[in-house]
Amino acid sequence: MVSVLKFGGSSVASATNMSRVLDIVEKEAAKGKVVLVSSAISGCTDALLKGDEEALADMETRHRDIVTRLFTGVERKQVQEKADALFSDLRKAPREEQVTYGEILSTTILCAKLQAEGIRAAWLDSRELVVKGDEAETFKRIKLALEGIEAHVYVAPGFICRNREGKVDTLGRGGSDYTAALYAAALGAGSLQIWTDVPGIMTANPRQVSAARTIPRMSYGAALDMASHGAKVLYAPTVAPAMAAGIDIEIRNTFAPEGKYTVIGADKDPARWIGVASEGGHIRIVGAQSAGEAEPGNGRASALKALTEAGIAALDIRADGASLDVEVREAVLEQALRALHRAFFQELPVEEINLFIAGDGAVAGALLGMLRQTAGTVKERTGKLLRVVGRANSRKWGIDLGGRPQLSESGDYIAAILKSAPKGSLFVDVTDSETLYKRYVELLEAGIGIVSSNRRSIAVPYPEYAAMQAAARENGVPLRYETTVGAALPMLESIARGANSCNEILSIEAVVSCTLNQILGDYRPGGESFASLVRKAQAAGLTEPDPRLDLSGRDALRKLLILAREAGVQLEEGDVEITPVVPLADGSVEDFYTALEAQEEALSRAARDAELQGFRRRFVASLEKTPGGYKAGIGIRNVPPGHPAYHLRGTENAIIVRSAFHPYPLVIQGPGEGAREAASSILNDLLR
Repeated sequence: MVSVLKFGGSSVASATNMSRVLDIVEKEAAKGKVVLVSSAISGCTDALLKGDEEALADMETRHRDIVTRLFTGVERKQVQEKADALFSDLRKAPREEQVTYGEILSTTILCAKLQAEGIRAAWLDSRELVVKGDEAETFKRIKLALEGIEAHVYVAPGFICRNREGKVDTLGRGGSDYTAALYAAALGAGSLQIWTDVPGIMTANPRQVSAARTIPRMSYGAALDMASHGAKVLYAPTVAPAMAAGIDIEIRNTFAPEGKYTVIGADKDPARWIGVASEGGHIRIVGAQSAGEAEPGNGRASALKALTEAGIAALDIRADGASLDVEVREAVLEQALRALHRAFFQELPVEEINLFIAGDGAVAGALLGMLRQTAGTVKERTGKLLRVVGRANSRKWGIDLGGRPQLSESGDYIAAILKSAPKGSLFVDVTDSETLYKRYVELLEAGIGIVSSNRRSIAVPYPEYAAMQAAARENGVPLRYETTVGAALPMLESIARGANSCNEILSIEAVVSCTLNQILGDYRPGGESFASLVRKAQAAGLTEPDPRLDLSGRDALRKLLILAREAGVQLEEGDVEITPVVPLADGSVEDFYTALEAQEEALSRAARDAELQGFRRRFVASLEKTPGGYKAGIGIRNVPPGHPAYHLRGTENAIIVRSAFHPYPLVIQGPGEGAREAASSILNDLLR
């Protein structure tokens, strides 16, 4: 039995695309005979209608490039000669016939390539077979043509025909679909496939409604209704010949041949509402044809409610058989489409967000566990499905867009992400890498957003920080890093909101070193030595492997840089005056502990003096506006009982922000440490 496959202009727009078409056709030809109907390459019909020499020369160049890439040797020369001859004929043809040459050119190339691949292919001249307005005569001519030509694949131009007076004519824009339907009906085809650049007929135009989904199956009547009211995937006249012959129409995607598609047939529509189409300010909510003339009163009420909630005034809502017609101002068309789509298609799949995670520490583990545990709740409450499709540690990585990545690959994880990640994906940095930030701009420029808990990647020299921010803005993707300061506390968001609303930040005091908060809070003169408490903190994993990095204020410095930049201050490391907790000795870590024990008397005396005055010692990073600009410093400060940091316990963090608009400081206080707390904040960043 014959299969008829029609390919649109985007499907044959280049040599690469034509190769895809030929792969699809050859696979179908393995089952039986095939009629391949093709449009002109994309843009060609418009260029021919324009008709000037510049447009023709451009089309000639594009076709020459396709031939050069598809063929070699003698075959290339022969096909190019045919194409040159067609362009010569085109220029000599009457003005009204020139537009018909686009399909002749594309199908001539496709047929020649099939023949070059060893397939018995024959070219059919649709100008001699398709008679406009006379289906009976068309069917007779098509049958006779195929009976007289022995081939396995027949290649026919779409769109073109002759009228009843015998003059060359066209079937109208989109007419190649109709051509394919005529061939299918004439031959009693077992399959009519319309191959385009979208995955079938969708519940709405995906360019207008991002949540649109493929309609798996629909009736002829519903398809005709959609096509007649603005759905561009299918040319409306295509339906009638297929319906009369009882042939299913499949709307498939050339660029994802194994993906989702729509089947149009004689079955009843499986749902009450099929899809939404629009033209101008007119919206058609297509109802199931099996519903007949049923009063769609509930549908009218649902449409009015959806538009009202979206703040859109409907000019008219009326029933037309099983469907609804909605009139709105053209200026609010897309907002109205999205609102109606939400109201009528609640069964739509949620937005899928692909996550590529780097890091395998405690925070990464907590995040993965949280993603698994909260998937259902997140999907229900936010309409988002977070899918982990990439994972990496310091040695191996794995990517699986199906959602089951295995750590089995070595090499450049970021390069692999750039090659495979769909637009809208998010890269999640939960590492301690000091170099990974150098790849951030690449990711952002590729349309991949970033959520980072790695403060080393954000507290970089200001020009590099600014470059990352610019790349995020210019490419419309997020760069979020709330977790880099204060774990789950919303410190950065609070400062940024104030700065963005022109509320001048006068000062920031940040107690953000969990390690030193714990040690200074536990230290009592006459009790355990300061060195002993540092050793305990190191054993508990609260410090870096070399605790001098904590006591030097390095961690607090990174956090202060990030806080200052959220406030709009272009702070650099060299602008910050740091007073370490103790003088830091060189040598091994054990040498450091020996030197730290020698500092015990001075540390004990300072703590006793603070206690006698009723103060508590806190390690504070500060930024203060002065007449000459901002002054930044880090060091131990004695805070009185009325100070917000006085009552901090354990590893708690606090930030105190004073601004021009408010007489009282903003104080944010809470746990500053913990893998689950950090993972929770990352999850919030992912969902923003």
